[in-house]
Amino acid sequence: MNKPLILVVEDDPTVRNLITTTLKSNDYRYIAASNGEAAIMAATTQQPDIVFLDLGLPDLDGVEIIRRIRTWSQIPIIVISARSEDSDKVSALDAGADDYLTKPFSVTELLARLRVAQRRISSASARTGESVFRNGSLTIDYGAGCAFLKGEVLKLTPTEYKLLCLLTKDVGKVLTHTYLTDKIWGSSWESDMASLRVHMATLRKKIEKDPDAQYIQTHIGIGYRMMRVE
Repeated sequence: MNKPLILVVEDDPTVRNLITTTLKSNDYRYIAASNGEAAIMAATTQQPDIVFLDLGLPDLDGVEIIRRIRTWSQIPIIVISARSEDSDKVSALDAGADDYLTKPFSVTELLARLRVAQRRISSASARTGESVFRNGSLTIDYGAGCAFLKGEVLKLTPTEYKLLCLLTKDVGKVLTHTYLTDKIWGSSWESDMASLRVHMATLRKKIEKDPDAQYIQTHIGIGYRMMRVE
């Protein structure tokens, strides 16, 4: 796998140097920006493959930067921020961020999140023009509208199937409760959130019969993520 070009957006020199040094020592290419306007300019002109983004920048809020980038690009955006409240995470993810890493963070976790983003890029490229998704024992034939587990047809309700498709189209990305309920029901009322939990619970029972195969990861208070299963 070719190493991607990483845009590091961080105004704290110490944190920025930690990230860029880590990337350099692992043979990643990178460019750095210390404020929001420079970040948007770099994202536009340098066309990075992945963005590491701090939210607390001196000129623009990171959520606004995410929204702007999402008007023209779907590159993976990994937020790295000291903001640890669920509301901050939900705001960033709803704006279009793919992942959220809270400061202080370990270099090991930083690189792990980066590898997840790389796999997502590779999966998206591999799926272009294809109508069949495979992950471990799970297979989805989007064209036929059917899902299979170990070759056996899964008996899913229309809502369960739609949820499964939403999750599998963005493997490795946290999809917020609001995003999912909007896509399924077109609204995000409290009753929709309760329905989402019920449908997700029944879906997981159907696809996670093997205790060693966890396809869906729950992010409490935030949403759900489809994990890649070997």
